[in-house]
Amino acid sequence: MEKLLKYCLSLLFIAALFTSCEKDTSQMSDAEKKQYSVELYKEAVGLHAAQGDPRVMTKLEAAVAMDPNNCKALRELSVAYLKRGLIDEWKIKFDKAAKCDPKIWVPWRGYLYLQFYRDYEKAIADFDASDTLTPNFTDAPQGHSVDYWRGMAYLGLKDYENSIKYLNRYIDDVTEKNGEDWAEPTAFLYRGIAHYENNTPEAALIDFDKMIFYNQNKTADGSYYKALILFEQNKCEDAKKELDMALDNFKNGYFNKHVYTEALKQIYIQDLNNLENAISNQCPHKKEAY
Repeated sequence: MEKLLKYCLSLLFIAALFTSCEKDTSQMSDAEKKQYSVELYKEAVGLHAAQGDPRVMTKLEAAVAMDPNNCKALRELSVAYLKRGLIDEWKIKFDKAAKCDPKIWVPWRGYLYLQFYRDYEKAIADFDASDTLTPNFTDAPQGHSVDYWRGMAYLGLKDYENSIKYLNRYIDDVTEKNGEDWAEPTAFLYRGIAHYENNTPEAALIDFDKMIFYNQNKTADGSYYKALILFEQNKCEDAKKELDMALDNFKNGYFNKHVYTEALKQIYIQDLNNLENAISNQCPHKKEAY
């Protein structure tokens, strides 16, 4: 399949050279090729099409052919390869882009390592490097602080202390500047998971309640984890009520997910069904006093 995709992309590239390039490039000087590469990149971006769209990729391929050091074209093209699953092609091109402009693209590479590779250590290394590259500025690839992403990466490594530390830093910074309600709700979800897996369920419940509150009760994840803790605390009736909300929200699509990959710690209907069965089997007739 990978060879087939590469073959198709090669055909697209050839088509670009013969159909999308309106200029004869054979007699161009190096300076003219670089300028034409910039023009092709602008045309590609100007299409406002999805990354991976053949029209965009043909122009980007042609732009890189004109100037192999066109950092913007390299980066844009590399992400299209990544989303197609061509990891090797992505890395070669993105590393070149990161070398061209490390202040911008090193933290972004960290995000891509985290989200697409699940290479937590490399992601953290890039996030740490961004602190050095921009010492008086907190980078925010994909719209979120590197502290938020770093907290997730450490959670992936099961380093709960550092996960909580960086999620605290992110939440505290947002709260100080704009108020807690401006924080990304999944920061509370992930910090709650870190607390739960680190055997501090009471702290986890506080975060799951915040996730539920800031998502206006539309979060299968927050309710699922809350139900799980309540069940483990032998509070079956409360756990069942919370799980019912989780099931309703899940069926309506209100759960943590990502467009291209599995979200970190993503829950599935099987998780909810397994908890429902556990509650039914272990305390079907139990009545709690609250």
